[in-house]
Amino acid sequence: MIAKLTGLLDDTGPDWAIIDVNGVGYLVQCSARTLDHLGIRGDRVVIHTEMQVSETDQRLIGFASAAERNWFRLLTAVQGVGSKVALAILSALTTEEIQRACAGGDSAMVARANGVGPKLASRIVNELKDKAGALPTAPGLAGAIAAVPPGSSSADAVSALQNLGFKPAVAAMAVGKAVEELGEDAGLNDLVRVALKRAAG
Repeated sequence: MIAKLTGLLDDTGPDWAIIDVNGVGYLVQCSARTLDHLGIRGDRVVIHTEMQVSETDQRLIGFASAAERNWFRLLTAVQGVGSKVALAILSALTTEEIQRACAGGDSAMVARANGVGPKLASRIVNELKDKAGALPTAPGLAGAIAAVPPGSSSADAVSALQNLGFKPAVAAMAVGKAVEELGEDAGLNDLVRVALKRAAG
């Protein structure tokens, strides 16, 4: 089972990317959001993956975050939702928007995705309503928030990003990544600088 790939972005298409891992090119099906997140050819990328194997097909589906992959698994568990429809939903909506739509019973929001009619959108919302609250909507979000003690440089950095217009979840996630990269003792300016890069990316 391939769960994650780290390598160079070799090529992309409308709904796929090729990730070169030590000379081996992996063809990965992706949502439009994941493709945007990957950057340009030659960039070093980390992509979370889900392998689907059927009698006639083997495919690797790629995601920018573990949260997106979790939502893909939830969506494909709904009857009538295959990988293509799930990726269409993840292309049209962020994980936060999907969670809000399911929690609030907003099937019209889900129906914005290509290939999702009102009937299927209602089924998705009804089946995932109870599960929606349990899933994190951003990669590493729970850990990022937990890693931000009040009064610390990281808490100040989260506040600084929010003042610049970033949502609390995005700010916390970006600062969490900056802390991982720079270490717990990093100063406020360095944290904000690296977190801004992560949030913008």
